[in-house]
Amino acid sequence: MARRVTKAVFPVAGLGTRFLPATKSIPKEIMTLVDRPLIQYAIDEARAAGIEEFIFVTSRGKGALEDYFDLAPQLQASLERSGKTELLEILNSTNMEDGAIAYIRQRKALGLGHAVWCARRLIGDEPFAVILTDDVIAAEKPCLQQMTEAYEETGGSVVAAMEVRPERTSSYGVLGVKSESGALFEVSEMVEKPKPEEAPSNLAVIGRYILTPSVMRNLETIDPGAGGEIQLTDAIAAEIGGTDGVYGFRFQGQRFDCGNKAGFLQATVAFGLARDELRDEFAQFLEETISFRDAAE
Repeated sequence: MARRVTKAVFPVAGLGTRFLPATKSIPKEIMTLVDRPLIQYAIDEARAAGIEEFIFVTSRGKGALEDYFDLAPQLQASLERSGKTELLEILNSTNMEDGAIAYIRQRKALGLGHAVWCARRLIGDEPFAVILTDDVIAAEKPCLQQMTEAYEETGGSVVAAMEVRPERTSSYGVLGVKSESGALFEVSEMVEKPKPEEAPSNLAVIGRYILTPSVMRNLETIDPGAGGEIQLTDAIAAEIGGTDGVYGFRFQGQRFDCGNKAGFLQATVAFGLARDELRDEFAQFLEETISFRDAAE
């Protein structure tokens, strides 16, 4: 039986240059999607999957991210005096248990694999999850929870996968399929950012992973890959054909790439329309805006 996954690594050292000038003063991970920062969506998803230890791989200038998870006693006292119990509950839901969060610095930007490797001493010899906060996934059952349930059945490393347009394979790690069983399939190969004509399929790896300890050990020895960086994909691919194997998981849900402006706006619309208190007014605004644009054309 597979060991329970209780630790997750959040690589949040990136500079977020696609969102300048906003990210000049605030980390991209606390940019707000409706009324929650991106990092809160990732934390909530991890909690639902049973994660108990949260490891953030950060860099210089991420102090606001660390402050976000600290207590806000002045704000809490103000809400208590005002009797704003609903807002107080929302505030308290962002609090983290003492000792649940650890912060590690990635001193040089050497790739996603290197960022994950920076957490090696805190992971030890345990399976662990990796969550990329740029990928926000709207799902009835949180994506990582779906994956942990699959992992408990199979063991081995499990990566989230979704179909992309063939011309987009050069932006992703892409999977070859050996055998399939429902949403789960055994991986025959993993290729980082292949040209469309060289891609083994159109199944792309999305920013959710459950990895065995051997993947962390592989990161110790692999050579730089695509872009001259230490690629997490290469360390996972080294497990293909091994004792535990590597599996892809077609998750149920809609993924938004909040690492770019178009994806962030799409997520804002989708999550805004999903909120009962916003839906009617927001939908009316969108309809009027589209009608105005069509009339102008």
